Amino acid sequence: MPTWTGLGRRSSPAIGARWRLCSTVARRSWEGTCSRVTTVARSTLATTPAATAVVPRAITPSPEAWLEERRQELLPVPSFHVVFTGPQELRALVRPHQHALYDILLRAAAQSRMELAADPHDVGGLMGVLCVLHTWTRALVYHPHVHCLVPAGGVSADRTEWRAARPSSLVPVQALSQLFRGRCCALVRQERPDLAIPSSVWTTAWVVYGQPSVQGTEAVLRYWGRYVYRIAFTNNRMLSLDDGHVCVRSQNSRTHRWHTMTLPAQECIRRFLQHVLPHGFHTVRDSGLWSPVHRSLLHQLQLRLAGPAPYSPPESPDPESPPHDSVSRPLQAGQCCPHCGQGLLIVIRLLPRLQREPP
Repeated sequence: MPTWTGLGRRSSPAIGARWRLCSTVARRSWEGTCSRVTTVARSTLATTPAATAVVPRAITPSPEAWLEERRQELLPVPSFHVVFTGPQELRALVRPHQHALYDILLRAAAQSRMELAADPHDVGGLMGVLCVLHTWTRALVYHPHVHCLVPAGGVSADRTEWRAARPSSLVPVQALSQLFRGRCCALVRQERPDLAIPSSVWTTAWVVYGQPSVQGTEAVLRYWGRYVYRIAFTNNRMLSLDDGHVCVRSQNSRTHRWHTMTLPAQECIRRFLQHVLPHGFHTVRDSGLWSPVHRSLLHQLQLRLAGPAPYSPPESPDPESPPHDSVSRPLQAGQCCPHCGQGLLIVIRLLPRLQREPP
């Protein structure tokens, strides 16, 4: 089966070396010995990487852990899925200034939704906004945009009343698009006055799309969870790699039909690597009610909106079945030796992480 790692190795030795480094940088080595032998053995200990990895084989945090955190923060009310998109002329400017402009796009999307929600003619209260940055289309074309999940309502200014939003007015896309454009313009001129942005960018209509989460909030979160730690194209979308050309399958966003396209290997790698995020950049942002400063208020709203829970007698624990830990713990001293399976592991020291080479 063709893989992205194989594509990098066959296309260019330099690209292949960097690709292998990217897929192993998330590992950390330990040096230890077994209680049954006297020789020092070396092995690898998988740890969570500090930055998001985009190579399909790289070790990344489990999406289930991220989903579980989000579930704990949800409110028992309907939600809406809103997408904020800038004009095509803006993409060429965002590409060389990703760290600054990605951050501005995320903040502008959240601030514009919360500003409109605070209007008494809209919700008239504080709303929660969960933002996730995407930089690609289903064909892996560069297209930065922001997905937002918002609850259908907000809490009043005095924090005593939950105000449910009218379904017809929760996503006023025309007002939101103007607010989003104006907020981006103000942030860019304030924080990056050195950027020469054509005036047509601020006069072109920006696109905001919103719809109810018909399939439920859980479906939206699972869709996002697949791409929080990696980009849209994985190994299972690569069909063949022959004579320097790659055949991949993609889905049409309008018809939802699958089709195939053949690209030169270098072009395929270029499309892939242009979605690698700046080092240390966070693509997920919590704002409003989901901000950490409002955790106490969020918990009170969850209890109030959920209503009294039905009484259920406590279940007696089963002494014969120990609690199951779904997350694999790192190797520790005293555990069974991973080589012989009989002795005990004695960890001597942890080796330093492998550092990336400068670009």
